[in-house]
Amino acid sequence: MHHFKYRNNRLYCESVDIETIAEEVGTPFYLYSYKTLIDHYRKIRDAFKGLKPIICFSMKSNSNLSVCRALVKQGAGLDIVSGGELFKAQKIKADPRKIVYASVGKTALEIDKALRAGILFFNVESVPELIMIEKLCARLKKRAKVAIRVNPGVRADTHKYITTGTKENKFGIDENTAASIFRQREKFSHLDIVGIHIHIGSQITQREPFIKALKKASVLIRALRAQGVKIDYLNIGGGLGIIYHKERPQTAKEFAKAVVPLLKKLDVKLILEPGRFISGNSGILVTRVLYVKRSPSKNFMIVDAGMNDLMRPSLYSAYHDILPIRRSRATRRKFDVVGPICESGDFLAKERILSQSDEGDYLAAMGAGAYGFSMSSNYNARPRVAEVMVINGSYYITRNRESYEDLIRGEKIPKVLR
Repeated sequence: MHHFKYRNNRLYCESVDIETIAEEVGTPFYLYSYKTLIDHYRKIRDAFKGLKPIICFSMKSNSNLSVCRALVKQGAGLDIVSGGELFKAQKIKADPRKIVYASVGKTALEIDKALRAGILFFNVESVPELIMIEKLCARLKKRAKVAIRVNPGVRADTHKYITTGTKENKFGIDENTAASIFRQREKFSHLDIVGIHIHIGSQITQREPFIKALKKASVLIRALRAQGVKIDYLNIGGGLGIIYHKERPQTAKEFAKAVVPLLKKLDVKLILEPGRFISGNSGILVTRVLYVKRSPSKNFMIVDAGMNDLMRPSLYSAYHDILPIRRSRATRRKFDVVGPICESGDFLAKERILSQSDEGDYLAAMGAGAYGFSMSSNYNARPRVAEVMVINGSYYITRNRESYEDLIRGEKIPKVLR
């Protein structure tokens, strides 16, 4: 559920009229509902409360400082995948003991900064990475906790670009290599290799792939413990799907009911890395209709938001519901909702039955709180949009709209070209 609802045919974010925000802030902009964000965090927290997990919000889904700070204030940790996300985590005063660091390509500089920050542990994705962390720990005279990311060879029913648990993917280490690392852990004298990490993909709506991956991890944990290897942590990643269109995803309670019995038998400290489940339905992208274009074969609503603002439809053929900010009884027709980018792949929606809109009307792309702004770019030299959050009946700009000057910040023309 979310807190974007119609009142007298006007779309509201909680108790705030979205058209009022659009008139004052300008479009396009991302709009977040604080109440929706926190409600979804609490749902997963409460579903697993019997195991007292560390819930590390996946910053790659939405790294807006206010979004992350709101969750940290509720007790959340953070799942980071870059030095930039670590920098942001430190800016919002996240507890480093609740930060886990994934990514297949951590650089030496990024690892160094994470070690100095005192994060909980690294999710290690390859033997060379493990060796790099060991070397840096020796240089800094530090110890680091490590979880080995195991690729369980489980295919999730999701888009091929966001499945991460098959042997063809770049992520993780196979079970045999992982077991060998644990057995030879004494070679890494500066590392405490005490955890297993699994993450099989994103936007997964069924429980079966999770259960299959968890059972494989359980077999590995038991086999290692039988050989005297200590396993303290199990990080089961994220990936819980949400409703974009016709999906019927499991609830947090249903997911917990399916996996908690398996987890209880393992006697491990549980870590979860939800991202989309928490942030996805907490945000929308608000855009304005520039032109209504009709051709013999198609009708187009040309809006001021493009694929650089919301990449998911172009990249994944993802579905986002398109709603008018002001609902009317206008004639409904089939439209493609497209942006101003010079690419045929620049669209927010195709073949949608929508009420006729006029130039200047506002539309909302729903379910855009995850992998929306975080995947946006300056393609076509377009400034990135503003981000806004509604909290307790008021709205706050949490990121200013970029200016044209921002587009060239850091660029230099060498003297030879002047």
